[in-house]
Amino acid sequence: MLYQIYEAQRSLMEPFADFALAASKLYSNPLSPFGQHPFAQRISAGFDLMYRLGKDYEKPEFGITTLDIDGVDIAVQERIEINKPFCELRRFKRFSDHPHTLETLHGQPAVLIVAPLSGHYATLLRDTVRSMLRDHKVYITDWRNARMVPLSEGRFHLDDYVNYVQEFIRHLQARYGNCHVISVCQPTVPVLAAVSLMATRGELTPLTMTMMGGPIDARKSPTAVNNLAMNKSHNWFESNVIYRVPPGFPGEGRRVYPGFLQHSGFVAMNPDRHLSSHYDYFKHLIAGDDTSAEAHRQFYDEYNAVLDMDADYYLDTIRVVFQEFRLVNGTWDVASPEGELERVRPEDITTTAHFTIEGELDDISGSGQTEAAHALCFNVPKDRQKHLEVKGAGHYGIFSGRRWRDAVYPQVRDFIARFHDIAPMPARKAPARQAVAAARRSTGEARTTAPRASSRKRAAGK
Repeated sequence: MLYQIYEAQRSLMEPFADFALAASKLYSNPLSPFGQHPFAQRISAGFDLMYRLGKDYEKPEFGITTLDIDGVDIAVQERIEINKPFCELRRFKRFSDHPHTLETLHGQPAVLIVAPLSGHYATLLRDTVRSMLRDHKVYITDWRNARMVPLSEGRFHLDDYVNYVQEFIRHLQARYGNCHVISVCQPTVPVLAAVSLMATRGELTPLTMTMMGGPIDARKSPTAVNNLAMNKSHNWFESNVIYRVPPGFPGEGRRVYPGFLQHSGFVAMNPDRHLSSHYDYFKHLIAGDDTSAEAHRQFYDEYNAVLDMDADYYLDTIRVVFQEFRLVNGTWDVASPEGELERVRPEDITTTAHFTIEGELDDISGSGQTEAAHALCFNVPKDRQKHLEVKGAGHYGIFSGRRWRDAVYPQVRDFIARFHDIAPMPARKAPARQAVAAARRSTGEARTTAPRASSRKRAAGK
């Protein structure tokens, strides 16, 4: 019932929010009689703040249409390369009529940015994408709001996430010969799993893998987020935070972890900071500081726009990543699209260079959690490994804002460039996929289960 109550409240607040917006404009217009009121600026600011606190926040746009690269204007067009039930692989295609620039763009590395599926939309990485576009061909995973996915599309598990990533990597490899992968926060775990599985099968793996602020080993320096996941049972999460999508949405009846619950958790982590930010916004409006007020709007337009996650995926993540630590314990079996269980073995990665990045003040993924990937990928030569701790940076600072642009991106760019034009190391010959499965069955390593169908074929609601 909580989801229905939330939607009823949102519908009830909508006309009040619209009224507050109209009143704010009325009192801020100097040509309006209300604009002549001695306290018009304060009244307008109050209504504006009321509107922003009560409005519904839709999915933002990336809004990247042009770039200036070395004084040359570059047009950018978004296009969907692969359309999956729960995700779109989105490409940012660059155009120019400058011959030398076109030649430069053509030779630049292709990068797959795997955005987090943890409550916010992929547009949270807008700054990441904009910076990367200067020197790379950029693709990003644009995850769908689960409440917009009909039940007929089946369910979505963490295994499906891993399989999506592998499909997207193969797509870029088929087009460009190979690619580089960047994962931010939550996807560091499934991306490492995807590349590990490809290595175990003897497939071509990405040239580099950059992992930023993710819970590879959530046991290290646990944060409030980690503690919640570790201190509550799996049944507690299923009973208390999973709800069905109410009528009125394409995904009616789908079991989800609602975005509004995730947003409430985000705000509860730093309530004083958000309260202060809204009060500062009110003062900026009174003072006529349009630049600061617009910066506030842009941040909260993104921060307050949240999506629902499929319940199976969310519960899988809680269990695999935060409770049983299957990746670091070497006990994680992932079901392929054909339903075959495959063990995740990061030690099978031998040629993919990897770069881990952490923020000194990260309160979501604690110190050492991402760096733990180096110990797991111990067959990657040391000269192909790199770690960076960004001083003074919180979680968002490592992929957005000034610190990202000035301190982090140049190192990411140089790391990718370092391994882009050199011949890859010879890969360790991995046994054929069938031989791997047979060996595991003979040792009892992989449990025997009936093949599990892909997300599109799973029976809805089961």
